[in-house]
Amino acid sequence: MTEAVETDAGPARITWHRANKPRLVLAVSHGAGGGIEARDLQALAAALPAHGVSVALVEQPWRVAGKKLAPAPKTLDTGWRGVWPALAAPGLPVISGGRSAGARVACRTAAELGARAVLALSFPLHPPGKPEKSRADELLGAGVPTLVVQGGNDPFGRPAEFPEAPEGTYDLVEVPYADHGFAVPKRAETGQDEALELITDGVLKWTGSLG
Repeated sequence: MTEAVETDAGPARITWHRANKPRLVLAVSHGAGGGIEARDLQALAAALPAHGVSVALVEQPWRVAGKKLAPAPKTLDTGWRGVWPALAAPGLPVISGGRSAGARVACRTAAELGARAVLALSFPLHPPGKPEKSRADELLGAGVPTLVVQGGNDPFGRPAEFPEAPEGTYDLVEVPYADHGFAVPKRAETGQDEALELITDGVLKWTGSLG
């Protein structure tokens, strides 16, 4: 089911993959260079509803408008705030999530929106080749339980680059050999299907701890 939502940044769109007896809603948005067709988002939408988690794939207004480049972070936050009432409408706890730029949005807005938790897929810890421009403060400042799922070869931040944090701040699942889009090279010991299973299994286990 697809739902159009008006926001102060323009019309957004939610594609719902509903569980029969949902206990949680996982709302995830895309990155700055792609849409909800991303392999990790599609894998979660296919796997989680059978386990009581409704998945809402959110397309930001710039994407709905057909633009190729994402706007400033402040505008992305505005779009996410605008869709939140529709995400919360089922009356269930909502996990705020996204991949890459969408993960940053989820972290920045989680506390104010009352998110149950944050799922950060391919969190862009820094621009490629510029580790000094860290965005760790956004991740550490989410204020709610957070799961990071990160490719082992992500140029935006490999798992070993993530800061140590107080227990309970965030957990990290590594997808070996994977890049920023969770693609794995053919020579890797882990195949593409296995990589996606690592993502869905890790997220499912984590959601089980949330209620």
